[in-house]
Amino acid sequence: MLRIKNLNYHPTATAAPILWNISLELAPQQMGLVVGPSGSGKSTLLEILGGLSKPSRGELYWDNKAIPSDQLSRFSGLVFQFPERHFCGGTLLEELRFGHPELTSDQVSEALKEVGLGDLSLKTSPQSLSGGQQRRLALAVQLIRQPALLLMDEPTAGLDWSMRQQLTRLLAKIKQHWSLLVVSHDPVELLPIADRCWTLNHGQLHPVQPQDLMERHDALLANPSER
Repeated sequence: MLRIKNLNYHPTATAAPILWNISLELAPQQMGLVVGPSGSGKSTLLEILGGLSKPSRGELYWDNKAIPSDQLSRFSGLVFQFPERHFCGGTLLEELRFGHPELTSDQVSEALKEVGLGDLSLKTSPQSLSGGQQRRLALAVQLIRQPALLLMDEPTAGLDWSMRQQLTRLLAKIKQHWSLLVVSHDPVELLPIADRCWTLNHGQLHPVQPQDLMERHDALLANPSER
């Protein structure tokens, strides 16, 4: 169980906090979905949980054990928006072994199989993959580390309808073994597989039912003037 209690993030350079009194709970094998517009603090929340930024205050627990902020990078795996921009390896083997030279070719092949890329040669260049395949590779890069919590920033951004559907099916499979926290400003494909949802706006988080978000989305499609 992930539990976040009263998390704030207020850099000295900003007049107001970017995140304010964030609290949430997420059970194992659940997918949590945080929905909000650009600039609402979604990516900042993931960066804190991924150990890239330090909160101004707040407490984080996993299975009722406190996690110091300097240990979060070991606890969680963060898949960035447009993760293909962060690839470092010249081949799939190099990419998945980057920082983990002890991994065998069999372990790498198994990680690729987990995300539906098992038919690719380990010598394939990450840059030669399609957009959807690159998102799958980014997932494999994090899953091979065996994180307790998988964090995803706008996973469907920039993908066409077919690839978005494929990625959603993959996330539904992955959440059978991991806890996922996903942020998105366009969540329509992700809502059916979300177990818990929140809206984030102006740094404040509020719980909402997935069905309510879906109905709100359908209403906006029917009446675009209300956007």
